[in-house]
Amino acid sequence: MGAAGVALAAAASHGGDTVFLGSASTMCLAHAPVLLGLYLGYRYFRTATLAALVLGLGTIIFAGDLVSRHYLGDRLFPLAAPVGGTGMMLGWLIVAAGAFFRVREV
Repeated sequence: MGAAGVALAAAASHGGDTVFLGSASTMCLAHAPVLLGLYLGYRYFRTATLAALVLGLGTIIFAGDLVSRHYLGDRLFPLAAPVGGTGMMLGWLIVAAGAFFRVREV
């Protein structure tokens, strides 16, 4: 996801659409370190796996829709951006919910 974010930033800065490609880059680059942290800390954080799946899928759908709009001229599927954005928000809520669950015994 980090590599995709960098590639999208490069595409946006070299004559691409900064609205679509720049926004997709920002979402990928913002969520890549979080996904890495969830992976590294999954043993100590009860909701890490679910949060990573929901957050990652939401980011892929959201960024994929923006990239599709730029390169194909049409959305990925109807309501893809709102579905992806809702997935990202839900993923963050699952991360926050992890604070209320007891830490796993290692």
